[in-house]
Amino acid sequence: MKLPTHLLRLLCAAFLFGIAALAPAGAQSSNYYDNSKRTDAWSGGVRMIPIETSKGTFHVWTKRVGNNPTIKVLLLHGGPGATHEYFEAFDSFFPGASIEYYFYDQLGSAYSDQPDAPELINNLPRFVEEVEQVRKALGLDHSNFYLYGQSWGGILAMEYALKYQQNLKGLVISNMMSSIPAYNHYADTVLMPAMDQNALGEILALEKANKYTEPRYEELLMSSYYVQHILRRPAEQWPEPVTRSFARLNPKVYVPMQGPSELGAHNAILQDWDRTADLHQITVPTLVIGARYDTMDPEYMKMMAGKFPHGRYLYCPEGSHLALYDDQQTYFDGLIRFIKDVDGRKFK
Repeated sequence: MKLPTHLLRLLCAAFLFGIAALAPAGAQSSNYYDNSKRTDAWSGGVRMIPIETSKGTFHVWTKRVGNNPTIKVLLLHGGPGATHEYFEAFDSFFPGASIEYYFYDQLGSAYSDQPDAPELINNLPRFVEEVEQVRKALGLDHSNFYLYGQSWGGILAMEYALKYQQNLKGLVISNMMSSIPAYNHYADTVLMPAMDQNALGEILALEKANKYTEPRYEELLMSSYYVQHILRRPAEQWPEPVTRSFARLNPKVYVPMQGPSELGAHNAILQDWDRTADLHQITVPTLVIGARYDTMDPEYMKMMAGKFPHGRYLYCPEGSHLALYDDQQTYFDGLIRFIKDVDGRKFK
């Protein structure tokens, strides 16, 4: 029996609708890579954004990947003074979830201008204003703007949210406690006592003698601390984007702000920074990411998530400070789920 034409059309439409319904929730949008209407297409998504400061105008490097009108994630790297490069792992996960994202080197980092001006590159409030200028230049707003900060980037993200949360759709604090005194206490009382004490003694002696630029200092840190708590792989197996980023770390930014290593932030500009009592003021959906072997206390980070009125905690049981590498699937599954839940108004 031959079916009428209008019935055939209805059946075809129903079939195609059913196929679409079976597609994964994170399936890539067909226009994700359509750059025809983006002014940065000719440069591969790269823009040098002017930043106004008390010392004049400087430029910071950004690069957009993808298109999504309701999800745009600005990535704040750690250090301070590292680069966006160790975030290249995002390229393996965000495009498949149709997430638009922006790499960004902060002022003083390798791809951006590097003024020899401590009042600019060792100044947390100035970095907050820099992020706001970047947001405006990229055209991000509360309908689409997710701010992600890892390590030092988490400090910067918290400070930004406390001043400018009206611009945010969501916030991610990855591997960063909201208190440097608490971070130092965890390093002093939990992590350092678990180290090889001979190695620790030599590390501290080199620091006291201001010899932290010597190869021996880095060798000791890597073998006795970093491969346990920064990235849990033998040093020779660290991903190339990580080693490339860390090789470009700007010590003029890092050492004054953090100190000479990741063994806490002692005798540094940030040593007294503490925003734990203010977390309740951040009311946008917030994801806090902690990891079992991190330099940051995972229980403290779980507590932080509970202080945000709309907080969620993601725990990486195999991860360290760079859980985005050493507990990668847990990390990105949870991060993408958070972003999608907020976008789909399913966040609780």
